[in-house]
Amino acid sequence: MRILVLGSGAREHALAWRLGQDPAVQEVIAAPGNPGWPERRPADLGHPAGLVDLARRERIDLTVVGPEMPLVAGVADAFRAAGLPVVGPTAAAARLESSKAFAKAFMQRHRIPTARFLVAATADEALAIVREGKCGWPLVIKADGLAAGKGVVIALDPTDAESAVRDAMVERRFGDAGGTVVFEECLTGPEVSVFALSDGQTVRLLLSAQDHKRAFDGDRGPNTGGMGAFAPSPLLTPDLAATVMASIVEPVIAGMRDEGHPYEGFLYAGLMLTADGPKVIEFNARFGDPEAQVVLPALDGPFAAVLQAAAEGRLADAPALVWNERMYAGVVLASGGYPGDIETGFPIEGLAEAASAGALVFHAGTAVRDNRLVTSGGRVLTVVGSGATYRDAIAHAYAAAGRIKFDKMHFRTDIGRSAL
Repeated sequence: MRILVLGSGAREHALAWRLGQDPAVQEVIAAPGNPGWPERRPADLGHPAGLVDLARRERIDLTVVGPEMPLVAGVADAFRAAGLPVVGPTAAAARLESSKAFAKAFMQRHRIPTARFLVAATADEALAIVREGKCGWPLVIKADGLAAGKGVVIALDPTDAESAVRDAMVERRFGDAGGTVVFEECLTGPEVSVFALSDGQTVRLLLSAQDHKRAFDGDRGPNTGGMGAFAPSPLLTPDLAATVMASIVEPVIAGMRDEGHPYEGFLYAGLMLTADGPKVIEFNARFGDPEAQVVLPALDGPFAAVLQAAAEGRLADAPALVWNERMYAGVVLASGGYPGDIETGFPIEGLAEAASAGALVFHAGTAVRDNRLVTSGGRVLTVVGSGATYRDAIAHAYAAAGRIKFDKMHFRTDIGRSAL
C-alpha cells in the first residue's frame, strides 16, 4: 500500500511513523509534512482538488487526514467524489468540531449527555446572558468555530465573562470563529480523551488518553492545543468504556447516519467524568494532538488494513486492533510565549541524544534553514517515553526531553502526574 498522510504536525508525524511500521505498507508520504518525516510533498491543505490530484499522481491507495482544517474545507468529500479511499469525515459530519453550537444542538437532539448551554449570535445577546447569570458561575465561554484549541475561557465572574465576550465577538480575537459563542455550565471532575474509528455504520473504540490543555504546571494559565498527554487513561475502566460506547459514541454514529451525514473517520470525544456520569465537553473530527503521539505507539498488529476497511465501509470485517501492555507519556516542548506571541528560528539540539535514550520524538513546529533544524511554531516537538508503569514512562519522557535544547524552550513538568 502507498499511503498519503495530510498535515504537518506531530500527530501527522506519529501517523506516518506508525503506518510506516506496517508490513503491508510500501511507502508513506506526508503532505506537506515536516522535517521529522523523509517523504514529503508540498501541498495546500485548503485546496481539495489539488490534494486529489496529488493522490492520483502519487498512485495513493489510502489517504489519512490529520488536522481539522482540510476536513472542514471538504477534502474528504472531494476524495470520495473522486472514488479515492480516505479516512476522515465529510465537511457536514465534521461540524461536530467546526461548530460547537451545532455539536451542542446535535447532542440535545440525540440525548447525549453534556453540559447545559446557551448560544448567542450577537454581542448584545451574549452580554445579556452574562448579566442575567443564566448558566451560573463559573461560566465556560467558547468560540463557536475553530480556534486551534484556544477559544475557551472559564469566567469566574461577570467581569471575566464580559471581557471574554468582547474579545471573541467585538475584537474578533479568534476571527470568524468568534462570531457566535456558546455558554456552558462549568462541569467538574476528571477529564479523559476517548477515541473511536467508524465507517459510518460500525464503530470501534481505540485506546484512551488524558491530555493537559493548560500552559503551565498545576493546570494554570491559558488553554493551548495541548502540552502533553499519557495513555492509556486509568480512569476508563472496562465498565466505564461500555457506558461511554452505549451513551455517547454509538449514539453519535447513529445520529449522524440518521441525519444523512454518516460519520466516517476518527472521532475524538473529550469527556468530563462528573458525579452524574460521563458528559461530553467537546468533539473533534480527527485524532487528538498530543494524544495520537502516545496512543499510536501502543498499537500492535495491523493498522493500515483497519484504516482501509474503515475507508471502504467494511470495518466490521477488519482485523481487531491489538494494544500492548506498556504505558506512554508525551511531553510537548514549546516555544517561549506559547500560546501567545512567540519567537521562532532558534536552532534545535539534542535530538540524537533523545533518540539514543529510546524515546520517540515527533516533530511539529520545526523547519530546516541553512542546513540546521530550527523552531518554526508554537508547539515544536513531542517527546514520548514508555515503560511498564506510568512512573517509568514519565521518567523516560522527561529524561529524553532534558537532552533537547533550543532558546526559550518551555514545557510542563507535571505531565502524567495525575496517573500516579
